[in-house]
Amino acid sequence: MAIKAVRGVHDILPADAPRWQRVEAVAREVFEAYGYKEIRPPIFERTELFARGIGEVTDIVQKEMYTFEDRTGESLTLRPEATASVLRAYVEHGLHVQPKPVRLYTIGPMFRYERPQAGRYRQFHQLNLEALGEVHPALDAEVIAVLMELFGRLGLADRLTLSLNSIGDGACRPAYRENLVAYLRQNAGELCGECRARTERNPLRVLDCKQPGCQPTLEKAPSILDWLCQGCAQHFSRVRDYLDAMDLAYRVTPRLVRGFDYYVRTTFELLTGELGAQNAVAGGGRYDGLVQLLEGPPDPGIGFAVGMERVVLLLPAAPAEAVPLALLIPLGEAALVRLLSVARGVRSRGLAVELGYGARKLRNELDRANRLKVPYVVIVGDGELQKGEALIRDMGSGAQRPVPLDRLEEALMAMKSGEPR
Repeated sequence: MAIKAVRGVHDILPADAPRWQRVEAVAREVFEAYGYKEIRPPIFERTELFARGIGEVTDIVQKEMYTFEDRTGESLTLRPEATASVLRAYVEHGLHVQPKPVRLYTIGPMFRYERPQAGRYRQFHQLNLEALGEVHPALDAEVIAVLMELFGRLGLADRLTLSLNSIGDGACRPAYRENLVAYLRQNAGELCGECRARTERNPLRVLDCKQPGCQPTLEKAPSILDWLCQGCAQHFSRVRDYLDAMDLAYRVTPRLVRGFDYYVRTTFELLTGELGAQNAVAGGGRYDGLVQLLEGPPDPGIGFAVGMERVVLLLPAAPAEAVPLALLIPLGEAALVRLLSVARGVRSRGLAVELGYGARKLRNELDRANRLKVPYVVIVGDGELQKGEALIRDMGSGAQRPVPLDRLEEALMAMKSGEPR
């Protein structure tokens, strides 16, 4: 039996790669236009980093992390998200001494043991952006603007809804949490088992439940916006003012929370109605205490993550793969030696060609050219070598013409640009 991929992971095949490459290229272009620099942290860290940063009572830490011991007995974890890793590097390498805000982004795989479904995998890929060291609400709005610019460049902004909320901070959230827990306990009989369990260990996450049976009860739950302290309320109001100034449409969603303990104040998500239950394609928020929690300075921060699998699902199918201009067919070893240098020469100038290796018959190589769908073939055998020429055949019309071997490379380059040959 052939070995297959592990359940919950997927191969990105050549036919799909152009869409992934487009997302990555557009992201780099947008992020760097806003002053963000790339950082590439490792894909595994000490388990303590995620337990402390994400929160020990979160579902991710308790149920979803890929954790193992190395040969020294140290507990390591494949990263389930990128923010903790980026902030660990920020502290470890002294990036916090740079002018603020420090703007960083990373692209790469994350790992969580979740139930696989459309758009959700156990190895998945994210774009992550972090802005560190600045508390001003204009930065919140600017980070959201970066996110919307990314999806605008991808042609997807009109198909997405920006949801916005504030979840308060340490000054006001404890009182809200107490009120929310009381409400959830009072209505426990109307909630699913997972919601009842979360009520005791992470009550804000109950608001994120997608079970239809829970929705009527959750819609009547207390709103965090009614419990914000003056500082959080003013911060949220100014974020909205700055978004309005940039003509960025959004919807205030009081039930919007994030899955990690480190979030405070501004939270946001980009939602789509085109992917079923996996309707969030990006999300983020402010995490002002996280750097200090990781033994760094008391620097605030804000960022977001974009689920690349879900973005790729929203993009149109990639155009047909580009085909090489020509298949170079050597008939024999001497012809192969001559065409190797021609192939190397045109490839170094950006022209894609295929090269045979001199061991197949001409008929078989022409069949291969048809399967490759190349518009031309170049044929060189012993006879052509004696004449110092090559035959270029148009695979559409069947017409062929001789070209001096010492001018073959230039002839191929001229064919690429459509110049007279």
